[in-house]
Amino acid sequence: MAAASYLGIDIGTSSVKVVVVDERGGIRDTQESPLVVSRPSPLWSEQDPEDWWRATQEAVTGIAARGGVKSVRAIGLSGQMHGATLLGDDDRPIRPAILWNDGRSADACRTLESRVEHSREITGNLAMPGFTAPKLVWMAEHEPDLFARVRRVLLPKDYVRFRMTGEYATDCSDASGTLWLDVGKRSWSNAMLEGTGLDESAMPTLYEGTAQSGVLSPEVARDWGMEPVPVAGGGGDNAAGAVGSGVVTPGDASLSLGTSGVLFVADDRFRPNPERAMHTFCHALPDRWHEMSVILSAASSLAWVTELVGASNPAALVAEVEARDQVDSRLLFLPYLSGERTPHNDVDATGTFLGLRHEVDRVALGRAVMEGVAFAFADGLEVLLESGAEINDISVIGGGSRSGLWGRILASVLDRPLSYREGAEVGPALGAARLAQIMESGADPSEVCAKSPLVETIEPDATLTETYRPMLERYRSTYPALQRSTSS
Repeated sequence: MAAASYLGIDIGTSSVKVVVVDERGGIRDTQESPLVVSRPSPLWSEQDPEDWWRATQEAVTGIAARGGVKSVRAIGLSGQMHGATLLGDDDRPIRPAILWNDGRSADACRTLESRVEHSREITGNLAMPGFTAPKLVWMAEHEPDLFARVRRVLLPKDYVRFRMTGEYATDCSDASGTLWLDVGKRSWSNAMLEGTGLDESAMPTLYEGTAQSGVLSPEVARDWGMEPVPVAGGGGDNAAGAVGSGVVTPGDASLSLGTSGVLFVADDRFRPNPERAMHTFCHALPDRWHEMSVILSAASSLAWVTELVGASNPAALVAEVEARDQVDSRLLFLPYLSGERTPHNDVDATGTFLGLRHEVDRVALGRAVMEGVAFAFADGLEVLLESGAEINDISVIGGGSRSGLWGRILASVLDRPLSYREGAEVGPALGAARLAQIMESGADPSEVCAKSPLVETIEPDATLTETYRPMLERYRSTYPALQRSTSS
């Protein structure tokens, strides 16, 4: 009999990633299928849920063609958070999903908080445009006919789960980002649902990330060439990524360099600080929570400048930056291309270059973007520390973890060592597979969720840290100055 393996599926913003791991946590195979984002109006960000399902099918069957799924005993799911996937009576999407980095519902956030005066106490979070509930408030005002058709609201990974199992289900970590969850109690809040004109019948069933949420349907199992195995609750991408990198013990942290940027700290208690735009969510493991600072454009800022300057791809531009390896202390970039969350919670914040001169070229712009993202992470770190979070080891995950230079910039700006571990680039999918393993085997989470083997530790460069200190101060003074100039 073949040794057991576990399948993790991560529904990202730019791609679906699938990973198969063995019982010891070793990665047997991976596959990725790309996705695109539609921006039909300013501040809007949408995807067709059917594209998630298509990409999932492509990625899983790609591994299946290599014989990689025959011994899979369970499946775990991870995905981009907050996306409003709205089903009608026929269980079909009634419109494109409104994504986490969509900014249209800023006014709706204020409306929701005025309707539910204690919303921050219930949810532990500010109402932010990226969250799910304000999107429904916006729909009720701007798309009332579509809002009247809404019968079920699912998050992105949970739409894929529905296609896999026929179950309406989610987990506590992903549900925390909807603003419909009482995060401290890990249950739906009737007050928050009523504030958006919904009730619990529109919500999926809540599970912990390690609980069974359904079984792969015989039809899908046949298409994928595997058995109808159980499917775990899974986790939002950040919580699942933390599980994948072993960030489950209070004080352990991860820095995610994906489309967005996230500093994530595991905790054993509910410790909210909404006034500073810090996120406090349930972890993907029972009886655990986490604090999180979020910047909306991290690796996506690098992708943007790559296209802007005509480089062939982000890796090629980074290689040029590494070859020169020179700081231009007069050049700054604010990475607010999709607005910002922590600490500003400003959907109208915009990306900005400061210090442009004739001699600035694409290499200088590329480095400034990498540095600007690092400065944004420094803002997030400051908020977490102010909130009382204890931060020990920081593991880097996400696609941006491939760049050693970016790691050196980040470590020097944050003035903290960064750990790079095996499987860092597939962190959420790996975490989803680990959650499936815990569910199926009954293993101790602390054993399954051990930190992956350390590949490298990047220490702060003392010279760079001194160079970046005044640049960070200027970076932090720029946003309020720009706000004053635009409001006057």
